Amino acid sequence: DHKSHKKRRNSEPFAGLSDVSISEDIPVEGDISVPVGSSRRDDELSTLDEPVKETILRDLRAVGNKFVHVLYPKRSSALLRDWDLWGPLLLCVTLALLLQGGAADSDDQGGPQFAEVFVIIWFGSIIITLNSKLLGGTISFFQSLCVLGYCIMPLTVAMAVCRLVLLGGTGMVSFAVRLAVVTASFGWSTFASTAFLTDSQPPNRKALVVYPVFLFYFVIGWMVLTFSPSQ
Repeated sequence: DHKSHKKRRNSEPFAGLSDVSISEDIPVEGDISVPVGSSRRDDELSTLDEPVKETILRDLRAVGNKFVHVLYPKRSSALLRDWDLWGPLLLCVTLALLLQGGAADSDDQGGPQFAEVFVIIWFGSIIITLNSKLLGGTISFFQSLCVLGYCIMPLTVAMAVCRLVLLGGTGMVSFAVRLAVVTASFGWSTFASTAFLTDSQPPNRKALVVYPVFLFYFVIGWMVLTFSPSQ
């Protein structure tokens, strides 16, 4: 009998657990309740069901807000947090179109002139971004492209002003006015871009980041200043 009882106990090792009861006085920690507001918040953030018109207007408002940040640069993360490349693309196309029809262009060289502006802007932005990352910058690749692209806006406006000034002639007065406009826009572009980029760099390497930015906008400003309409 003793052997059969021992064999029965070995075959049912968890049989005694059915007699164990948990007292109601023992607190049970944890929360399995589902928050009610989570689904409502997801519905509010979802843009899959919104009209196309509302989506376009929302994107245009976001681009406009970034233009305001460039015109009034301050230490804000809005331009970095909600980055996009629509504004830089628009500015690049506008600047390339305004630079068309120069004296150095012939009838069959409009395409390379347009492509030249694209290569200088985008290749230069990529080089500056890689330089910033190699120096220990904390912003992402596309955030840097966004800032550099949006900060071309003062130089694009300067190009439009120079085209209007050149309608009155190409004398010394015209050159002086264009020089003042391009210099002011070049300084504004450099100041606006460094206001967003320098905070993400190590304190002892900020000068190494500002110098390529200075050269980048200087080249674009030189293209704007030396532009002369074809006769």
